[in-house]
Amino acid sequence: MVLDAIVVLLIVCALVFFTGGSIGIIRFPDFYTRLHPVGKLDTLGSLLMMTAAGLYNLHHFNLANLLTSLKILLIVVFVFMASPTATHAIIDAGMRAGLRPWQKQDTQGEG
Repeated sequence: MVLDAIVVLLIVCALVFFTGGSIGIIRFPDFYTRLHPVGKLDTLGSLLMMTAAGLYNLHHFNLANLLTSLKILLIVVFVFMASPTATHAIIDAGMRAGLRPWQKQDTQGEG
């Protein structure tokens, strides 16, 4: 019962982070600022979601389920290494393609 509550809590927290990342993609003005919530919040949401899956898998504890949960944790480690690297590579490709960062327009008149 306690394990189920922890799994539900982790899934709800992951959904909050995924929702925040989605709102960031919609609300931010340019390519570079949109990649920030994707890189940060997706990685944390994935960690929480995969941790919940690993814990839920241990509900019936045996060796096969333990090995499956360890594989899920290895996936989390891979995502933690690959996500920042992929985000950096995408930003570098945008810079090389000549995509200019967004700049705030001057709303004050010059007169």
